[in-house]
Amino acid sequence: MTGPLEWTRRRFLGNGAAAGAALGLGLQGSRGWAQGSANDKVVVAVMGVRSRGLGMAHEFAKLQNTEVKTVCDVDSTYLAKAQDVVAAAQGFAPATEADVRRVLEDPDVDALVVAAPDHWHAPVTLMALAAGKHVYLEKPCSHNPREGELLVEAQRRHPRVVVHMGNQRRSWPGVVRCIRRLREGMIGRVYFAKGWYANNRGSIGRGQAAAVPEHLDWELWQGPAPRTTYRDNVHPYNWHWFERWGTGEALNNGTHEIDVMRWALGADYPTRVTASGGRYHFDDDWEFPDTMVASFEFEGGLACTWEGRSCNNTPVEGWGRGVMIHGTEGTVLQVGNGYTAWANDQEQTLIEQVGEEDAGIADPTNTMSPNASLDGVHVESFLAAVRGGAATPSPIDEGHKSVLLCQLANIAWKTGRALRTDPASGRVLGDDEAMSLWGREYEPGWEPVV
Repeated sequence: MTGPLEWTRRRFLGNGAAAGAALGLGLQGSRGWAQGSANDKVVVAVMGVRSRGLGMAHEFAKLQNTEVKTVCDVDSTYLAKAQDVVAAAQGFAPATEADVRRVLEDPDVDALVVAAPDHWHAPVTLMALAAGKHVYLEKPCSHNPREGELLVEAQRRHPRVVVHMGNQRRSWPGVVRCIRRLREGMIGRVYFAKGWYANNRGSIGRGQAAAVPEHLDWELWQGPAPRTTYRDNVHPYNWHWFERWGTGEALNNGTHEIDVMRWALGADYPTRVTASGGRYHFDDDWEFPDTMVASFEFEGGLACTWEGRSCNNTPVEGWGRGVMIHGTEGTVLQVGNGYTAWANDQEQTLIEQVGEEDAGIADPTNTMSPNASLDGVHVESFLAAVRGGAATPSPIDEGHKSVLLCQLANIAWKTGRALRTDPASGRVLGDDEAMSLWGREYEPGWEPVV
């Protein structure tokens, strides 16, 4: 098939809802919830179950009044394991399906969890919205900036359907508390942040054209992307490093730290973006930087930087990933679900230190959530929004702003120059070449539609 099928038509942490951006709507799912409760059963399907999606399927399956009805993957080798994992959690096995379009035709499915490759994220979310399904959308929400704009527009047209991005820190209680304390002036006026991510990824080599494995539907795997010959170094993970399907490390991992920094600064769209770096460590098919430093400036005297090192895992401040937030009276180191704040005095006096135990996640008696994992907290935030009891802390318009910063970093790197951007939209000003990278070409018949 080369085109889409024809469509017919926690109670969340109190301070988290305040700190996160809220839609402020009475949300309604495909079953017509207007004012839902925790007793409303939510039936989900999970798309892409090799790794991340497998974990998400488990998180949903182990919650009460939540059912994973279908697991979907174009590679049949992952379906049996997903069935076993879900069955162990919920007591019965889900159905399996290769084609997500069939899943979206199922009237029993209330929500779709999207953990497929990046080039699928926005197009399938738009399909799901048209079918009346809520969406838990793993980051990044889009492959390119235009897709992000389409998602925001679609959410406005379908205000009763929840689109919740997987920037999980928006629900982590320690991070939520950190942002609240920053808003309260814990370190004075916040003006600068720096984030980082370090790993030791190996070379992906030089791929060769190869026969498509029998267990893989390569046609459906490509979906919205223009067609190309199967190569032996793309599936199942290295697609991340190819522009046709992936978005590079800035979006693969940088999204998380960049989202926290933007949140901490209280910033929206930037005014200027620069990026430097390259594929320095290996000489192979990788099409994005393995080393990047990106800088973002915002109105109001705010700025942040992100350093990504895909192939050198030397830590910063003792951590492989994290965020430093600087203010007029102090600094915060935010790592994982905790943070440490100290003053700008000579002694660097400790202001406050919050670990995961203090934030409540490691406490088995915690009544905020029956789910011990941090992923589970974000899942419950999504379910609360679907049931109508709370606004999502991770609405798609906020997710798009953070993802767009990462995309602008890639564009700045690719063009080799600083980008001047509109603080009202993030669009690049006075640079036709940069704006030519705002969208992409699609396989005919797969163009995303709002």
